[in-house]
Amino acid sequence: MSDKLALSISHLHKDFRLPHERKNSLKEWVLHFKRPSYEKLHALRDINLEVKKGEFFGIVGRNGSGKSTLLKIIAGIYQPTHGQVRVNGTLTPFIELGIGFNPELTGRENVYLNGVILGLTRRQVEARYQEIVNFAELEKFMDQRLKNYSSGMQVRLAFAIAKEAHNDILLIDEVLAVGDAAFQRKCYKVFKDIKQSGKTVIFVTHDMAAVQEYCDRAMMIQDSKVLMIGKPREVALRYEVANAAVAVERPSGEAKPGKTARPRNPEIKLIKIETRANQTATTDFRLDDDILVDIDFKVNAKTEAVQFNLFLVKPDGIYLAGINTIGDLGQFKPTVGKHRISCKLSSEQLPKGEYFVNTGVYTYAKPPRLIDILDTSYGENVPKIMMTDRSLTQSGEFFIKGEWGHDEKVS
Repeated sequence: MSDKLALSISHLHKDFRLPHERKNSLKEWVLHFKRPSYEKLHALRDINLEVKKGEFFGIVGRNGSGKSTLLKIIAGIYQPTHGQVRVNGTLTPFIELGIGFNPELTGRENVYLNGVILGLTRRQVEARYQEIVNFAELEKFMDQRLKNYSSGMQVRLAFAIAKEAHNDILLIDEVLAVGDAAFQRKCYKVFKDIKQSGKTVIFVTHDMAAVQEYCDRAMMIQDSKVLMIGKPREVALRYEVANAAVAVERPSGEAKPGKTARPRNPEIKLIKIETRANQTATTDFRLDDDILVDIDFKVNAKTEAVQFNLFLVKPDGIYLAGINTIGDLGQFKPTVGKHRISCKLSSEQLPKGEYFVNTGVYTYAKPPRLIDILDTSYGENVPKIMMTDRSLTQSGEFFIKGEWGHDEKVS
């Protein structure tokens, strides 16, 4: 493991065994004793990740995707079923509210107890006690038993203690959602200070604004697998694609089984995507062809500035690459009516294979809000392009530009 890395994860798998039914009587236990019935739950599948020292790394995904399980494995709470996790430095896990707290003890006593659990000496806790109390804003309640604290008070106290540990790596789950807005702002100020001090933060969250503001990189987990690792904005947009309009009914009726419905009556309606080579519509391309993508859409009402995004997605749902209009069109404000925008994609770096071409339109503001989408995960018809070899002069997964030369005889 390189000294520049804080964390290295290789081919990590985590499975849980779930019993199919509960045995409530002695007779049931005897009858089923030789035939225990379990279901294997694949919580994490083939996770590979490296986090550099001093990096602020975000992990996003829908509930149940495996984010918190991954954080608990990093913290040593769970053991992986397969694979390897290597941590370079000391850890401060801030994963579950109340871990290390004793509800029968006072707030003051729990500060000392939790501080020791996090690796602080009693002298260090005494030196930092007032700072902890001031940050948590609980001075009037420190001599009350913790069981009388609200969940918000407990999370404030827990975070105030955790931030004093000064370990190399801080693991944070979405427990900060329990705190109020003012306290969350204080926590994010701590994040900035930690980042400036060169510490490493691994941050599980559903807050895409926080991902884009604080993270250097981010990862999205979907269905227990890594969907993508990339720039925070790209990951945030992909997260919005996967989560938008979950409860929205299709205008034409029910959503397809296993699919998610598109937004209904959006201010900008995406009509279709087409791919072509020059002026010819096609979905077959060679590895050095330019892929021309046309997006037709209709603006139904005056709208704020927007951005369009293209996503190339493998048939198994794995995100491959994406590009948006921000660099070329800036704060694009199309007028009411029908429009077409086009994008020319270079295919030189694309591996051979099949890819769906998905698109979405979002507000330009941060965090972006999804307006409409054409995406295979929504059961929509989108182009499926095929990348093949250019000719017998090329081989392999990628197209490599090269030029051959010939020298005369050499001695």
